[in-house]
Amino acid sequence: MNTRHIFCGFLLLLLLFAGTFASSATAQSKAEPLVIGQTFTIDSKVLGEKRRINVYLPAGYAETPTLRLPVLYMPDGGLAEDFLHVAGLVQVSVGNNTMRPFIVVGIENTQRRRDLTGPTTNEKDKQIAPKVGESAAFRKFIRQELMPQVQQRYRTTPEKAIVGESLAGLFVVETLLLEPDLFDTYLAFDPSLWWNNEQLVKQAAATVKAYKGPAKTLYMTSSDEPVIAAASARLAKLLQDTPNPALTWHYESMPTETHGTIYHPSALRGFRVVFKPKAEGAAK
Repeated sequence: MNTRHIFCGFLLLLLLFAGTFASSATAQSKAEPLVIGQTFTIDSKVLGEKRRINVYLPAGYAETPTLRLPVLYMPDGGLAEDFLHVAGLVQVSVGNNTMRPFIVVGIENTQRRRDLTGPTTNEKDKQIAPKVGESAAFRKFIRQELMPQVQQRYRTTPEKAIVGESLAGLFVVETLLLEPDLFDTYLAFDPSLWWNNEQLVKQAAATVKAYKGPAKTLYMTSSDEPVIAAASARLAKLLQDTPNPALTWHYESMPTETHGTIYHPSALRGFRVVFKPKAEGAAK
């Protein structure tokens, strides 16, 4: 066999190897969907529109058919909003045993500033969006349409919580003061309490003093944003001066955080405080 034949044979082997490698690489590179939860839609009669709901189920839920879990609801719950990082934080915190497991239910926005704000007499407030001030309808949607769907689709306990930042934090505080029976635990990060000339803050003392229902918990933080920090501190002072055994509250100023960075560190601390795992052997 001459040199030319040897070279051609070697070249053929290289081509065959390259083809096999390419086929193998192509097969290996096929991507599969990355699933982190579930999603469904509700044709809301209350809001007159379709709303997308994203759900994270903690580890152990699928494997234990008898397991029932509390639910953490979150406005700003779209995949391009706060759902992914909150679900991830819950996953990590449950995994390292710094919080109890919760089902996370994210409500994706359509008209955020409409849904998360109450009525206002301040003309500057009214300019932030074509529609504002319809938080009562959004709460009605949660109560009458979303919660029954969640209870039907998933194994839940009666315990419910809500978490939100900025305007969603405003909605959280407003719900606590106006419809406290809707949730058990309220987490409000950098809430926009400046809304409607701080009307919620002004009415808080009378509302808290009059409340005689089941126990509620509030966890609130504020960033370096002066207007928000001042209003949050005023609300905390009113709560301090108007003690009510039915309301447990925590307020933390976080001046090293901005309005854009406060959600994650607030959620990390807040979940550890209000969702702390029960001590071994503690009464259920």
